[in-house]
Amino acid sequence: MSERSAMQQAVRERARELVPVLRERAAQCEQERSVPAETIKDFADAGFFRILQPARWGGYELAPQDFYDVQMTVAEGCMSSAWVLGVVAIHNWQLALFDDRAAADVWGDDDTVLISSSYMPVGKVQRVEGGLKLSGRWGFSSGCDHCQWVFLGAVVPPAEGQDGPPDMRTFLVPRSDYEIVDDWHVMGLKGTGSKTIVVEDAFVPEYRTHKAIDGFNCQSPGNAVNTAPLFQIPFGQMFVRAVSSAAIGALQGAIDTFIAKTSKRVGKNEPKTAGEDPVAQEALARAGSIVDELKLVLHRNFDRMVDAVSGGEPLSMDERIKFRWESAHVPQRCIDGVDPLFALAGGSGIYTGNDLLRFFLDIHAGRAHTANNPHKYGRNWGAVQLGAPNTDFFL
Repeated sequence: MSERSAMQQAVRERARELVPVLRERAAQCEQERSVPAETIKDFADAGFFRILQPARWGGYELAPQDFYDVQMTVAEGCMSSAWVLGVVAIHNWQLALFDDRAAADVWGDDDTVLISSSYMPVGKVQRVEGGLKLSGRWGFSSGCDHCQWVFLGAVVPPAEGQDGPPDMRTFLVPRSDYEIVDDWHVMGLKGTGSKTIVVEDAFVPEYRTHKAIDGFNCQSPGNAVNTAPLFQIPFGQMFVRAVSSAAIGALQGAIDTFIAKTSKRVGKNEPKTAGEDPVAQEALARAGSIVDELKLVLHRNFDRMVDAVSGGEPLSMDERIKFRWESAHVPQRCIDGVDPLFALAGGSGIYTGNDLLRFFLDIHAGRAHTANNPHKYGRNWGAVQLGAPNTDFFL
């Protein structure tokens, strides 16, 4: 077995070993409204944050399939923990697209430093000598308590006297330049600690910004030094799965919970188990098929993308639009699987602390993310097939 193959196997095995541990911590994660520090340490010790990190900064540079298999497995124990892992670890991949001076700022002294984010383009930007000044208030920065830097979205106005389209960028800002506001009081994904970030007139050097158009065209400054095919995959295709794929693992966790607990429960009004109910049997079969379907599509699409950036047939725009839609509709498909299981769990299923209830709420909360709106991206893919112009560029 090659060193790379051994590493790919090892991260998957470590993820599987952590599932019961994370399930035990799930209530703590939910109550604290933040992933426990010991879980972040477990992820770091297992090498999960390094899976997509550039080798020049201590990373493994494994395949997207390796990373998302790990995230889905972790979600079988706790979807909040898996969500934070997905979002935070994907930033180590995006930092490889920045000018390498940005990576040096973050990892120059410690290549384990983590980055949170909020990409909503709400920042106010002013051009100044040597860079830009950034101010604003960004919500939903998952895992920010464990991070020393943050990626923030904003639109940069054209230079004085110039016209042009909006210049959407990601800004990299150090912990000393922002405040975290603890306002994360929600019904699902409670443990993600997705709090609000506030910045007031922070100076950001030009090299600590990443243009969305560079990520779209796969021509980012960091590609000059991070030359592995991994970093040629379109930014939009990589990131959106960080907020959709955890739902697949959570649905599998719900299935496992239903089988272990609910199916053997004897009803108080009828002397038979839920497992004897043919409706429950069919619901379980359907939920399992949804997990299989979504995993197969995820792997097929990444197989195609990896082949394209490794010298195969270039990825077409139609493929990128279709793949975008297939990521967006994942949480809704998982809702289609978990809702019948929850409905068949009986009255005991509605009690706080019930694992099935946690998976149910977390999957629904994941669906609320703007990147997981199946209608918007489904309409776009359908319209493009019928000859209309594409309306999405986060592909």
